[in-house]
Amino acid sequence: MRRTHRLFAALLVATASLAGLDARAQDTAFTALEQAQPSLVQWRRDLHQHPELGEQETRTANLVADHLRSLGLTVRNGVGKTGVVAVLKGGKPGPRIALRADMDALPVTEQTGLPFASTVKADYRGQPVGVMHACGHDAHVAILMGVAQALVTAKDELPGEVMFVFQPAEEGPPVAGEVFGAALMLKDGIFKDFTPDAVFGLHVWAGLPVGSVGYRSGPLMAAADEWSLVVKGKQTHGSRPWDGVDPITLGAQILLGTQSMIARQVNIATSPVVLTAGQFQAGVRFNIIPDEARLVGTLRTFDPAVREDVIARFRRIATDYAHASEGTAELQVVNNAPATINQPALTQRVRPSLERAVGAANVVEMPLVTVAEDFSQFANTVPGFYFFVGSTAKGIDPATAPINHSPQFLLDEQALQTGSRAMLQVAWDYLSATP
Repeated sequence: MRRTHRLFAALLVATASLAGLDARAQDTAFTALEQAQPSLVQWRRDLHQHPELGEQETRTANLVADHLRSLGLTVRNGVGKTGVVAVLKGGKPGPRIALRADMDALPVTEQTGLPFASTVKADYRGQPVGVMHACGHDAHVAILMGVAQALVTAKDELPGEVMFVFQPAEEGPPVAGEVFGAALMLKDGIFKDFTPDAVFGLHVWAGLPVGSVGYRSGPLMAAADEWSLVVKGKQTHGSRPWDGVDPITLGAQILLGTQSMIARQVNIATSPVVLTAGQFQAGVRFNIIPDEARLVGTLRTFDPAVREDVIARFRRIATDYAHASEGTAELQVVNNAPATINQPALTQRVRPSLERAVGAANVVEMPLVTVAEDFSQFANTVPGFYFFVGSTAKGIDPATAPINHSPQFLLDEQALQTGSRAMLQVAWDYLSATP
């Protein structure tokens, strides 16, 4: 009996010693992250001033790769065309996780007035455009660079392995219909030799105040489809529409028909649906009815069955309206991203980490969000968790602040500290704790 007591006492001492060691290692990582905050701001501002469109992120990728190499990590470039990947092997056995940040900017002309505002110009799908980090991916890159640096400082006591994924082209491919972004990285075998037990990602979000984070269990963000509708009629003089078939009027009728369909034929109370046209191109002159009109837009859904039903109804509306007007209409739909779904068990495990990072009062449950994220490609391959980081400055109502993708989108840089601390806490707790 005495021997049993001695063994138990020794086990308690060893356990306490290990707990102390883990606590010291954690303190080391978080202290390193705090000390790196000025660098995060510098990286973010540099990236913001030099944005690059999807699959053109060569400067960004080089900056990331150089930083990861400086940490002693082996780097893979060119994954998914311009993606960057590196793996940190901890000094102790443990799980494998992946942390992901997206790198691409948007074809948006910046209107923030920042001293480091972008003046970059580029070509996007045949059109001259301004280029801006209007979605905050510059912040995502800086945050993950900082988290990587913090974890490396404690690698000897770190259980498990961490893959850092810097992904290109989250906003979509340069050419509609191409495989891009997360899907292309998976096609290139990113998880072939390293299959994570979980993958984590975040997004700065103008709809939340700085200092807060938002999460949701189950479906969080919608699936995104890019649709293209080509309407063909018969060209004629603008003063004699009866001599031809007007594809502009026909295209407008089809578009209005889809909105009536969403409002009257789809139960959006159980599963939200959004169908939007972002382009309507037709004609070259004020008094000529053209042969053809082209509409391009997006469809957002949360349920695969609802998605298929809406697409079928859209195609039927287009065909029937075109037939009635003696024209034709051809609809093409390409899925850019499935719905982003946070695995419920993983969400339950991660929420306490978010609360430890920012305080329970600053962790809010999100409603369904109709924006989309191709992080879902990773999360459909292994269990995933994705969360939002508030980016709107105090004193500004997030409900009226310029939202992500706006030319006036303005990030409060305190979000870098909140986001990096939350991501580091999530990673550290997952690696060091037993489920």
